[in-house]
Amino acid sequence: MLYQWLHSLSDHYSALNVFRYITFRTFISFFTAFLVCWWVGPSFIRQLKKKQGKATNVREDVPERHLQKAGTPTMGGGLILLSTLVPFLLWMDISNALVIGCMAVTLGFSAIGYIDDQNKVSKKNSKGIPGRVRLLAEFLISAIVVYALTSKGFLTTDLSIPFFKGITFHLGLAYVFFASLVIVGTANAVNLTDGLDGLAIGPVIVCAGTFCLFAYVAGHSEIASYLGIPFIRGAGELTPMAATIVAAGLGFLWFNSYPAQVFMGDVGSLGLGGFLGVMAVLTKNELVMILLGGVFVVEAVSVITQVASFKLTGKRIFRMAPIHHHFELKGLDETKIIVRFWIVSILLAVLSLSTLKLR
Repeated sequence: MLYQWLHSLSDHYSALNVFRYITFRTFISFFTAFLVCWWVGPSFIRQLKKKQGKATNVREDVPERHLQKAGTPTMGGGLILLSTLVPFLLWMDISNALVIGCMAVTLGFSAIGYIDDQNKVSKKNSKGIPGRVRLLAEFLISAIVVYALTSKGFLTTDLSIPFFKGITFHLGLAYVFFASLVIVGTANAVNLTDGLDGLAIGPVIVCAGTFCLFAYVAGHSEIASYLGIPFIRGAGELTPMAATIVAAGLGFLWFNSYPAQVFMGDVGSLGLGGFLGVMAVLTKNELVMILLGGVFVVEAVSVITQVASFKLTGKRIFRMAPIHHHFELKGLDETKIIVRFWIVSILLAVLSLSTLKLR
């Protein structure tokens, strides 16, 4: 909102022309989000402790050593959301359809996560919303947003293949289901990864930073033409939004790093996962998300294969799933697992960025 006002005044005051530039608003959005998170964080965590009391906030299907984390407040993802909303209202073009769609998915998935977390805290158990109900709500939100954007012409239904220039599939109405699957799959993969202090937020920061670059080049007609990638009108406005997620994530990591003062909770993991998924769709990097979010993919696949193997053969592939718990039970230190997952995430981000020129 402030951005629109400053933009209108720039016709009369040349010094305000700086707010017309996406790059400037990206930097100012970044620092606004981080400072809000860092400043509000301590009081936010105190309020969570007061409301949640001595709730365990620890999942049942985790190694025994996690029981010592009982009493750590959850729903810290609300701090990330708050830190993102402030620069969103101050420095972004909230009339941009892609920005509205991105925020709608993020807020919608965060709301589902909040209800899930609230049920867990109030009922003192780790079950939350039934899985089918949660998935249905996630698919509904995703489908509505994607259909609205494609039907109004803000988003194409084309699917590009990474590393191969000129190969595009026109999916038509089927794209709504496919894109929804990308968004929901990413959100739940991030949710499964959120099991160690700082494990999920690290790759989320790396992925959001990568999408910051993807959004900028896709929204710049000359750069997009040079790189041979689809030009998406208005996608540049997603750049400051991705930057706020990076900054808010760093601010949250200040409190979430081992040993964590607060857990992200489903309000954070589902919201952030939904954000990454919809960014992949809006920047036309749906398949690249498999590579970029490789850490999340492996975590999700480890759970799927573990469940399938046990049901079919009665045997488990891993000592415990998701796979980060498998490494824990093998004796690896929690911090070492977290940092190594971060390193892998950075390597995958570099590979993903290479698709800009190679495809």
